[in-house]
Amino acid sequence: MKKYSIVIAGGGSTYTPGIVMMMLENLDRFPIRSLTLYDNDAERQAILGQALAIVLKEQAPEIKFTFTSDPKEAFTDVDFCMAHIRTGKYKMRELDEKIPLKHGVLGQETCGPGGIAYGVRSIRDIIQLIDIMEKYSPNCWMLNYSNPASIVAEACRVLRPKSKVLNICDMPIGTTRRMSQIVGLTPKELTVRYFGLNHFGWWTSVKDPSGKELLPQIRDYVSKNGYLTQIEIDTQHTDPSWQDTHRKAKDIIAIDPNYLPNTYLKYYLYPDYVVEHSNPEFTRANEVMNGREKNVFSAAKAIIAAGTNAGQSFHIDSHASFIVDLARAIAYNTGERMLLIIENNGAIANFRDDAMVEVPCIVGSGGPEPLCQGKIPNFQKGLMEEQVAVEKLVVEAYIEKSYLKMWQALSLSKTVPSASVAKAILDDLIIANKDYWPELK
Repeated sequence: MKKYSIVIAGGGSTYTPGIVMMMLENLDRFPIRSLTLYDNDAERQAILGQALAIVLKEQAPEIKFTFTSDPKEAFTDVDFCMAHIRTGKYKMRELDEKIPLKHGVLGQETCGPGGIAYGVRSIRDIIQLIDIMEKYSPNCWMLNYSNPASIVAEACRVLRPKSKVLNICDMPIGTTRRMSQIVGLTPKELTVRYFGLNHFGWWTSVKDPSGKELLPQIRDYVSKNGYLTQIEIDTQHTDPSWQDTHRKAKDIIAIDPNYLPNTYLKYYLYPDYVVEHSNPEFTRANEVMNGREKNVFSAAKAIIAAGTNAGQSFHIDSHASFIVDLARAIAYNTGERMLLIIENNGAIANFRDDAMVEVPCIVGSGGPEPLCQGKIPNFQKGLMEEQVAVEKLVVEAYIEKSYLKMWQALSLSKTVPSASVAKAILDDLIIANKDYWPELK
């Protein structure tokens, strides 16, 4: 089997070690000849890079491993770029969450005003990454799972329409894993139909290998418990905030029991609940900084101090195996069925063609081919029309440097109660993002 060269853009991310460990576990399926970490924060990346160099020396010495902040060094002779960047890091995420809460509006990483702020910050860096990739490795594929995926995907559609970029999210994969636990199967044994936008969709079918429809069984469980399973609590060490999100699905499904909802819909259908249960002084960003952030970097420093991975280890990010599945589908033309974010073009028959939708696709060496999901009901269509308009206005506002369109985007968001509140939030976000956003006029 051919061995592939990979660069991970966002090498200083707390998710990088888990993804590297996952790839090492899958070398029999996807052999690697070289692996490079790339990040514009050299100091932060160096801690993870030094630790991972020890891990790879012990577990896969045949793989050439480097970490760098030099784009030419990182992207020369690369087959796949796995991108998961966070412009502004957790310091800016904290502001994304706390500024809207100050105005009585939910603060969330990818939804509402916080998601819009993060999206505007991300566009410049994602486009720059694409340009670097195409300059040094024009045949490289970018597997992008940087948030907020819908805004990033729309920006790629508009600004780099011919680039080899695939946008994917692990949220539906995580929920499918919980569904498999509910019915006693593995995620790979489930065949799903799904439609929506990223972090904004519904499952319309979940079948087992024999073709039996499992949606009624899963729906009964979710209507009582949400997607929260004891297996997840025990084995995944799910944070309290995530437990609440998975549990809240029982209220989301109540408004339309025909389908199984994405958990992020709680932010659009129950924003008052989210605000009421939020602590403006300690948000999800603080939870991550005090938990995952400290744990990952502590583990890295312990490996460096010991000079060995023995007795020290990074957590294997097993759910991220979708990254290997996607790379394999392109490399070996496997025809893998996966949920991807793509331009609609009829995949959802009664929805605008230029929307970036999330639907099942068959993925081969030429990229994804979407599976038609037919027509969707008015309730879902109406919600999606509103949200996709928000995302398009955000990208237009970025390109045109338009204050008016950014205000319109915030005003249109279902999470924001009025145009006056939207304007107040926008003015605060502009100040907070002065080093990252274009100057809006």
